[in-house]
Amino acid sequence: MKLPLLSGIEVIKRLKKSGFVATRQKGSHVRLEKQLGEKTIKITVPLHPEIKKGTLHRILNDAQITLEEFDELS
Repeated sequence: MKLPLLSGIEVIKRLKKSGFVATRQKGSHVRLEKQLGEKTIKITVPLHPEIKKGTLHRILNDAQITLEEFDELS
């Protein structure tokens, strides 16, 4: 399965569906957090019109979400 070309806003919407909460924004970057037991996952998503594939891949790895799970959140 190939990584989709998505905007930062669309990536944030999908991450929020999986339990992430936007905690702050600085410029064009939004910080999201999710509690997993005693651990907190923190991710920064750029609010660009199109997120590069490498950046999206890193976001999904950091969020511990597979591409299939991410695709189902659409």
